[in-house]
Amino acid sequence: MITAAADGSALGNPGPAGWAWYVDDSCWAAGGWKHATNNQGELKAVLELFRATAHLDDELLVQCDSQYVINSVTKWMPGWKRKGWRKADGKAVMNVELLQEIDEAIAGRRYRFEWVKGHIGHALNEAADLRARAVAEAYQRGREIPTGPGWSADCEDGGATTVAVAPTVDAAMSEDLPEPVDLGTPDLVLGEPEVDDALFSLEEAPEAWHSVTLELSTEEIDRLRLRAQAEGLSPEEFLRRLI
Repeated sequence: MITAAADGSALGNPGPAGWAWYVDDSCWAAGGWKHATNNQGELKAVLELFRATAHLDDELLVQCDSQYVINSVTKWMPGWKRKGWRKADGKAVMNVELLQEIDEAIAGRRYRFEWVKGHIGHALNEAADLRARAVAEAYQRGREIPTGPGWSADCEDGGATTVAVAPTVDAAMSEDLPEPVDLGTPDLVLGEPEVDDALFSLEEAPEAWHSVTLELSTEEIDRLRLRAQAEGLSPEEFLRRLI
């Protein structure tokens, strides 16, 4: 069993956008566009995960926080295909090219989807979200895109195909749910913080130094490293600028 998370991010929605799939720190990939929607990022992450594992015969468990993606692939797509990729109201299906590519990629594959709630600390989902957002921010700032190692021999040597699977949370999505309206789920764009008082006095002697101690979790360190990479900085320099 391969267990992986897939996620997308769009700043402005549409705007600079990223996608990412994640198995572990040695096995993940990301990419994006200068201008796209969150749903396009979510779909692209799933597509690239299936492509990256196409040479394997393992069952694929895709953890995803987008019910739009899960419903599109598992419920609505067969009907769309029968109607010539049109919805029940006769209108063209949104994001049809990505959906057609997914339809081709999943042919003959053993897979299932697990819906996970986003932004609540789910380890794999948070890792994929972090990397997707780092790509979106890199496009926004004109920085190098952090694409990740992809699926390599390290993934299989490291046991990525034998990850223990947590109990599946059923997506619990009704068969009679209406077809989607592509409104997306915009990510928050955080501006520069407003600071009333300086942390340190600017009148201090140039040689004055201050010591700051931070306690960070492994997840927070990973987030710091990727944010720094998106800015083209070392983690230390990125921290100094934040302070």
